[in-house]
Amino acid sequence: MNIVTETPISGKPIGEKPRKRPVRMLRWFIIVGLALAAVAGGIVYFEFFRANLIKGIFANNKPPPASVSIAEAKSETIPNLLTAVGDLAAVHQVNVTSDVNGRITDIMFTAGASVKAGTPLLQLFDGPDQGDLASFKAQATMAQLSLERAKQLAARQFGPQATVDQAQSAYDQANAGIAKTEAIISQKLVRAPFDGELGVRKVEVGQYLTAGTQIVSLTDLSMLYANFTVTEKDSAQLKVGQTVRVAVDAYPGRTFEGKITTIEPQIATDTRNIRVQATIANPDHILKPGMFATTTVVLPDRPPVVTVPETAVDYTLYGDSVYLITEKEADGKTSLTVTRTFVQTGSRIEGRAEILKGLKPGDRVVAVGQLKLQPGAAVTISADPPPPIPAKPPRY
Repeated sequence: MNIVTETPISGKPIGEKPRKRPVRMLRWFIIVGLALAAVAGGIVYFEFFRANLIKGIFANNKPPPASVSIAEAKSETIPNLLTAVGDLAAVHQVNVTSDVNGRITDIMFTAGASVKAGTPLLQLFDGPDQGDLASFKAQATMAQLSLERAKQLAARQFGPQATVDQAQSAYDQANAGIAKTEAIISQKLVRAPFDGELGVRKVEVGQYLTAGTQIVSLTDLSMLYANFTVTEKDSAQLKVGQTVRVAVDAYPGRTFEGKITTIEPQIATDTRNIRVQATIANPDHILKPGMFATTTVVLPDRPPVVTVPETAVDYTLYGDSVYLITEKEADGKTSLTVTRTFVQTGSRIEGRAEILKGLKPGDRVVAVGQLKLQPGAAVTISADPPPPIPAKPPRY
């Protein structure tokens, strides 16, 4: 049995070939890719164009040069000074007291008065002592007469030498009693030990005064000590006789000169400082013991150093610096710019700062106007001069 398999009828004409898939989808992808590339290229070009445009605007829009005052670095000899702090003390100062106990019968001074050495200040009750003194004087008179008679008898061989010796002993004892009583009486009359000015009275008439109780203070203001300390490394520069200038808060702008009279021979082990004492004349009595004092020792001059006005130095945590003026030539024109230069500073005195490193004599620096500057900024020189240095600056 033969089975015949028939070809299924597809509905297409016999002999027609199948058509290929159109390329429209590929073209679409190409067109979209080109469009995206064009958009990306446009964005890139726009950003590049905008950056160049902004750069050109800022390049052509420079701020005008800042007006500053300048100063020239100079080589000069500045005073070699050593500054320290201390206080004033009187050369002679004491709290007047009594050596013995007693009741006050008379006060012979006025608080705040000036007195001479030996001036009576206070009297304690000495009635019993005066009575003892009179008794000893009477005994001394009697002993003297007895001694003279004993000597006359002994000279004529009518009396023994022992009688003379006894009379001499009695006479000496009476004189010793007189001396002792007079010393006690003198202790009860308190006198000023030296010339000076009295302070506030601390006692009253009728008060029972015990030995050592303060009666009044006595201070000699004609000469004062200025006591101050310096570090161990500065001690080698000090010598007795060097000039010391002293300034106090009570008289700003005024200085008082003295001389170093004592340098402590040993250095304190806890602070490594050495104590120095200068003596200062105080004829007007305007300086007072206990005042806080700023002392300046005048040391021998050092070699010349480079200095600039103190206003030219910018003091920061990162270091001290100045703005150095530099000249540039472009298109036949000279322009001024500033360069921030770090320097090493030393002493500052009389409105000028010592430059140890970073500048040389003749360099021009900005003295006023640093706050509106930055490195490389253009500047012009102001017609206004820098602030003048005070005619009489304080030396501390």
